[in-house]
Amino acid sequence: MNDTIYAPATGAGRAAVAVIRVSGPRSGGAVRALAGALPRPRRAALRQLSHAGVALDDALVLWFEGPASYTGEDAAEFHVHGGRAVVEAVLQALCAEGLRLAEPGEFTRRAFENGKLDLTQAEGVADLIDAETEAQRRQALGQLGGALSERYETWRELLVQTLAMLEAAVDFPDEDLPEDVAGRARPGLKLLEAEIGVALSDAARGRRVRDGFRIALVGAPNSGKSTLLNGLAERDAAIVTSTPGTTRDIIEVPMILGGYKVLVADTAGLRATEDTIEAEGVRRAQAWARDADLRLWVVDASMFHVKQGDDYDVTRPGDWAVINKIDIVDKARLGEVRDALSARGFLVVEMAARKPGGAEAARAALASHVVDALSGAEFPAATRIRHAESLTEARRFIQRALSDVGLEVELAAEDVRLAARALSRITGRIDPEDVLDRVFSSFCIGK
Repeated sequence: MNDTIYAPATGAGRAAVAVIRVSGPRSGGAVRALAGALPRPRRAALRQLSHAGVALDDALVLWFEGPASYTGEDAAEFHVHGGRAVVEAVLQALCAEGLRLAEPGEFTRRAFENGKLDLTQAEGVADLIDAETEAQRRQALGQLGGALSERYETWRELLVQTLAMLEAAVDFPDEDLPEDVAGRARPGLKLLEAEIGVALSDAARGRRVRDGFRIALVGAPNSGKSTLLNGLAERDAAIVTSTPGTTRDIIEVPMILGGYKVLVADTAGLRATEDTIEAEGVRRAQAWARDADLRLWVVDASMFHVKQGDDYDVTRPGDWAVINKIDIVDKARLGEVRDALSARGFLVVEMAARKPGGAEAARAALASHVVDALSGAEFPAATRIRHAESLTEARRFIQRALSDVGLEVELAAEDVRLAARALSRITGRIDPEDVLDRVFSSFCIGK
């Protein structure tokens, strides 16, 4: 990290103000070259920027002396007018001063490497930038504030204390130690194993908040899936015709329900067909539906008796049945359909999707379901797959240690040590270079 980096911290395009960040040992020299003397630390100063005798802009300049900066090293910011020509001129001047354009996430990576953030907090920065919903913002801000780090550190400390007991039993067997020191490690390990188990069972919730709750609309052709999608999206997202098989590929529409990001997919009607293109659409529909968090089986109330025999293969317990076209059947027929679907274990919702506001009840019910599924009293213990992988590894070592305590204390101690290392990898206390590269490569340039 001996070189000094620079990058625009605001988006490309015309804007009132653009921010250009600089970090590294030559930051002070760059500020002097473009703006004259350094401003007082953390105080904005209005300066005229110039380089090689050419005026560039009137800008606000901020100076952050390391380690009291975001990256932990000398850093500066130029708040310039947001025209493309202005930004480009300042960037070219910094390049001419021998500075290097930053790689994606390099500012935050330097903050991590200088101890200003741990790895979960760095991931929280990326999630906060990408946040599209209030729920994503809350989760990312909590992670940036250290909510995950505190939980993992508490668990790691418990493992360190347990390891001390086990190693005392191994290294000082003849000393005057409390009776059954190794055995005293068991309750703590059992408690931690249970807590990690609960965290893993809840891991999907954090990832769904980040990536979106996935809902698949499935059913026979012409049952009203595309009409339902348009009603949920409150716009014409899919083509609706009376011709069966109009939808042949998956149409994914992101939306916000109950403050959470949701991805709803309209899929090809499920039926046997000799049409090669439609058959491929059916295959993709089945694959998307299997991976979805919730499947909505859309049923034409007037055509329920002609359903395919394998129509329900893609559904799961807890899925919904949406009875559509209730406005064209009588109450007796509607009751028959409702009872048949309820008997199959579906949660039944009724609607007339083509009528104005016909999907409002379904939208409200889905919003309530998403809130119930994704909200929780506990902060998610894993928001990324790598977290869950390390938690799974740590739990496996703890379970093995529990089986060894009282029999082979040396093996139990090694397993506890490995479990602590697995937890340390989540926060980046110890982490191979390729993991760091994977984490920070997803950041935008300038952060």
